[in-house]
Amino acid sequence: MSSGMTRGVLFVHSAPRAVCPHVEWAASNVLGVPVSLDWTDQPAAPGLLRGEVPWHGTPGTGARLTSALRGWTHLRFEVTEEPSPGVDGGRWSHTPELGIFHAVTDAHGSVVVPEDRLKAALEIAGEDLMRVRDALDLALGSAWDDELEPFRYAGDGAPVRWLHRVG
Repeated sequence: MSSGMTRGVLFVHSAPRAVCPHVEWAASNVLGVPVSLDWTDQPAAPGLLRGEVPWHGTPGTGARLTSALRGWTHLRFEVTEEPSPGVDGGRWSHTPELGIFHAVTDAHGSVVVPEDRLKAALEIAGEDLMRVRDALDLALGSAWDDELEPFRYAGDGAPVRWLHRVG
């Protein structure tokens, strides 16, 4: 594991009010600092709340945050982690219906589909172009993007606060 630091953002797109303190507690345990999100109403899902918090940590923090939150099936969330020296970036998306999707990301945040995944998609699909498209949509996380897009727009203009790990 790299000893460098990276940063990212935890986006909670929708959460029931009763789960919000548990999200903060889980994020605090992973980040090693108190986390208090500024929860606001989620216009795309009345009755649910949304919040986001930027973070700093060691590479792999994004995966640890995702693992800490995956047990709550009523959450819609994303975690991003920027690339750092010797470590690819990543994006984890979770929806109640689809579960978790993970993708490697480049310096611009674009999803990078590994060579082996492309080869497998082509081999499985054979000459059927619709099967190629389906395999590529899966590799790109298109279903997760389709489900989360309305929730992402609802977060435009949200306040941003950086958390720093001390020690």
